[in-house]
Amino acid sequence: MADTALFIGYGPTIPGREQRALALFNEVLGYYAKLQERGEIESFEAVLLEPHGGELGGFLLLRGEAEKLDRVRRSEEFLGYNAQAGLVVLNFGVVGAYIGAGLERRFAVFGKLLADLSA
Repeated sequence: MADTALFIGYGPTIPGREQRALALFNEVLGYYAKLQERGEIESFEAVLLEPHGGELGGFLLLRGEAEKLDRVRRSEEFLGYNAQAGLVVLNFGVVGAYIGAGLERRFAVFGKLLADLSA
């Protein structure tokens, strides 16, 4: 079961690049589906946010094992898609994340640190 994730956030499209942004989004979804079929990621989810006045318009969440996600994150194909995204949307970014057991481990470490401070 996945213990880590990649959070891929994006903001609004750059004016005049809307068609390319939509085409790229569809390409990327196909790429992530292939990664899932090959077992390189466990799953992925695409999320579009309602307008809220913030800089984040939506995100993709790729779930998997840390080692596999690290390989995906450093792959030329992933980096190429990220470079293209940076040309068509604002506020694009990729952030490592903890989920499931990984999240539980991070909070356990935090809890221990808090207990040590209280001692």
